[in-house]
Amino acid sequence: MSIVPRSLSDQAFEVVRERILSTQIPPLAPIRQELLAEELGISKIPLREALGRLEQQGLLTSHPNRGFFVPALTSVEAEEVFALRLKIEPEAAADASLIAADGEREAARAALAALENVGTADPHAAVRLNRSFHLALVRPGGRQITAQLVERLQVLAERYVRKHLEPAGREARAASEHEAILRAWLERDAVSVNRLLSEHIVTTLHDLRVQLEQAVVEAPVKATTRRRRRVVE
Repeated sequence: MSIVPRSLSDQAFEVVRERILSTQIPPLAPIRQELLAEELGISKIPLREALGRLEQQGLLTSHPNRGFFVPALTSVEAEEVFALRLKIEPEAAADASLIAADGEREAARAALAALENVGTADPHAAVRLNRSFHLALVRPGGRQITAQLVERLQVLAERYVRKHLEPAGREARAASEHEAILRAWLERDAVSVNRLLSEHIVTTLHDLRVQLEQAVVEAPVKATTRRRRRVVE
C-alpha cells in the first residue's frame, strides 16, 4: 500500500498506528523499517519521524541497535491506563451530557448505532468504533484538552479492549452497558452517567487482570511446547 506524497510523516503515523492497534503488527514484533518504507512508498526519514511519535504515545519502544518494537501487553500498563480513564472519562462524560447540543446528541446516537451495526463481523472496526462512541460522550462543551486526554487514553487502551473482547459473550455485555450509558447521557442524568461509565471501565479492567494473569501463567507452558516440537522435528 502506497501513500501520496503529502504530510508523509503524518500519514505513515496513521498507517502504522492502525496496524499496531489492529494487531496486524502484534506485541513484541519488530518494525522492519526498510521493508515498511518500501511498502508505503516513502523514505526512511519520514517513517522514523512517525515511529518516534508513536514511541512518544506509548505504542512503540526502541532499543539501541535493535530499532523499534511493539510493546507487550502488561498488567502494569493496563492498570495505569484504566486508572487514568477512571479519573477523567466518567466525570467528563457526565459534564458533557448536561451541555450537549442537539447535533452532539445525535452524533452520540450515531456513534453507538455504528458500533452496534458492525457487531462481531469486523473486530478491527468494532474497536475503532468503540473509541468513537466513548469520545462522542466527552466532546460536547468545547473542553479540548480533556477530550484530547481521553482520546490519548482511548488509543492506549485500544489493544487491551481488543484483548478484553476475545472471550465469547463480551460484545453483548459491552453493548448492554453502552446502551445504558447512552440512555442516561441523553437524559442528561449526570450522576448515572458517571456511575455507569465508571462501572464499565472497572469491569473491563477486572476482566483484563484475569486474562493477563492467565497469559503470564500459560506463557512458559507454550514456550516449553514449542521447544519440544522443535526437538521432535
